[in-house]
Amino acid sequence: MKITPKVLLASILAGALLTACGNTDTEPKKEEKAEESADVVTTASIVNEADALTSALSENGTWIVATLQDLTVDSDIVVAGEFHDKGDAANAIYRKLALYTQDEDHNIIDSFTLTAPKMTVQSENFKIQGGTFVGDVYVEANGFTVDATAKVDGNVYYKSDEFKASAVIDGEVTGAQEVK
Repeated sequence: MKITPKVLLASILAGALLTACGNTDTEPKKEEKAEESADVVTTASIVNEADALTSALSENGTWIVATLQDLTVDSDIVVAGEFHDKGDAANAIYRKLALYTQDEDHNIIDSFTLTAPKMTVQSENFKIQGGTFVGDVYVEANGFTVDATAKVDGNVYYKSDEFKASAVIDGEVTGAQEVK
């Protein structure tokens, strides 16, 4: 197999992202899970295909999902399940969609666009960071965040006033933000 500079860079960036997430393996692994007694610890899911993305964001997915390129998903995306920061049940409930690659100092190198008709957020404390989601977002959980480095090119609809009040929108939302 011929290794092009682009393939080499993607491999290096994937390794850096995994290292930043606490994994010292240089080989990216999708949805790697390790059992520790009754607790399950998960690592990042690095994806470059629509099916892998929707699976990683499902209730059986991982606490952090990172893309390596622009992606288009033809169906609705459902972000479901309870996850904890860094996959450790001792940490706070937290989930992140990283639409970017970063260097070893956590500086964003490339940002990506994820396009889908709709994203329904059912996971508490879900954050979109470092890129653009194109489509409407329906929030059905507390703590939804659009990071300052992210953009939602669409509307954000909250199922209740409580969910809207708990949201943190530091980034850009081009459409309406309302309870619906």
